[in-house]
Amino acid sequence: MAAVLDAESLGGDECMEEDEEELETSLEDPESGGKFIPVGRGCCILTRRGITLRVLLKDGLIEPGEGVLSIYYLGKKFLGDLLTDGKIVWQETGQVFNSPSAWATYCKKLVNPAKKSGCGWASVKYKGQKLDQYKAVWLKKYQPNAPTAEESLVSEGEDEEIPEDEEEEAKGLKSTLSESMRKQQGKSPVELHSADNGKRLDSRNRVPVRYCSLGSRDSARYSTQRNPHTLVEVTSFAALNKFQPFNVAISSNVLLLLDFHSHLTKSEVVGYLGGRWDISSQLLTVLRAFPCRSRLGDVELAAAVEEEICQNLFMRGLSLVGWYHSHPFSHALPSLQDIDTQMDYQLKLQGTNNSFQPCLALICGPYFHGNQGMESKISPFWVMPPPEQRPYDYGIPMEVEVTYVQDGFLTNDILHEMMLLVEFYKGAPDLVKFQENWSQEQTYLDKLKGSLGSRTPKDQGFGHILEQVYSLLKHNS
Repeated sequence: MAAVLDAESLGGDECMEEDEEELETSLEDPESGGKFIPVGRGCCILTRRGITLRVLLKDGLIEPGEGVLSIYYLGKKFLGDLLTDGKIVWQETGQVFNSPSAWATYCKKLVNPAKKSGCGWASVKYKGQKLDQYKAVWLKKYQPNAPTAEESLVSEGEDEEIPEDEEEEAKGLKSTLSESMRKQQGKSPVELHSADNGKRLDSRNRVPVRYCSLGSRDSARYSTQRNPHTLVEVTSFAALNKFQPFNVAISSNVLLLLDFHSHLTKSEVVGYLGGRWDISSQLLTVLRAFPCRSRLGDVELAAAVEEEICQNLFMRGLSLVGWYHSHPFSHALPSLQDIDTQMDYQLKLQGTNNSFQPCLALICGPYFHGNQGMESKISPFWVMPPPEQRPYDYGIPMEVEVTYVQDGFLTNDILHEMMLLVEFYKGAPDLVKFQENWSQEQTYLDKLKGSLGSRTPKDQGFGHILEQVYSLLKHNS
């Protein structure tokens, strides 16, 4: 049964949620000691704060229904069902909230952990109209002489509306990985990368831009027509006088497998990261990479692959903690599309409580000649939400400092995964031809071996198996 979240547990004191719920109780049963008489025609005792969803429902100004409530915050959309008793059910999780402000506070803190309040009457909409407008209608109808001085108390004036064409965007498919965490609506990384499959520019020609040069989404959309594959330089937390909000440790076997996967094809690849989040130490430990053995344009196969990964996560007692993808011949820097995808997943990987939980993104650039040496550049990043007063800005891609943990040996499942990847890409037109030259001195196979060398465990007992893998790659290409 879904838990009912109240304002006290969410810290929504600025919106006076305790008063709101006390009012609802006393209005329901006036002889139980409440200070207010039942609402009716001509009743003139309710202040603006005293008007609740239950009051509006009883007087017929709004009606219960599925998906009639919505929140738009920093480019994110939330949908809620309105129950007959005035409570709200968030559609994505089934969680029940006692008031608009409790729901708004919870949703806003998922997007921006620093958010302290929600003041939902100004930011929750009923069938496209903000709830505080319905409150104003009630006051005008039943209390025409009521003072309006409290109107400023219910609106923070910080919620910007998104364009009409974005309001009607599709909800997307339910992620098949969500059983291991919670049910979500939205596109997976595989599907998001599939949307422009075959239309990407030659990544070798992409020149990164600084975040400060991006401007708002409006200017990017209507003026410069900025390409979604534009690469953006990452920003350090120190440059913004901030501390990294979480620590990260990554197993060397994770890097080895995702680096191997990224080397196999000239097209972008994508996969998931499994691990654990320790809230007491604020440490995110990445223990396993799960490559998606599906083409970026094959959404149907992607669903089956994600279901298999979900089962593997569950069997190993791991949680989904992030994702990775490759830029085969380019900088290991996020594109504008990558920034939006990561922002979506930071929201989706939040827990069902109100605590902060990070989501990590890794980008691998295996064949970019700007890398020093033969080792692939693997860049971890996280996205900081834009300032609330500038909701149309892109999120800020932040450079994440990571501790790399050297594994003592290769596990059988890592080797098995490598063999499955070799078989999957066998005969593919975009398979890298490993016998050809990557540079004047090295073949592509030499490049692969050189990159994996620093990520190979100290125990060389599996060295002969790796050589078999390399031999298969050379033969298949």
